[in-house]
Amino acid sequence: MSENKNVIEMHGCIVCARTFSVLAVYTPDGSLLDCKVTSSGGHCLPIEQQPLVACDTHTAEEIENAFTRWQSRNGTELADEHKDE
Repeated sequence: MSENKNVIEMHGCIVCARTFSVLAVYTPDGSLLDCKVTSSGGHCLPIEQQPLVACDTHTAEEIENAFTRWQSRNGTELADEHKDE
């Protein structure tokens, strides 16, 4: 039986790019199970695909706008990957 994998990663705030240390827990198949910001001033966003972080000082509107930009960029990158295959 495989166990979950705990990894310390560096992630930037999706609004301003300030870097944070994040403890991410992945299942044996590589899916994100949970994450926690281990440095002060930030929090993980409740996204299931990958750890996303935002500063505690940003408003909900700023975070939503940044997340929308992230989603549109991420969708474009996924489409480009499928073109290459």
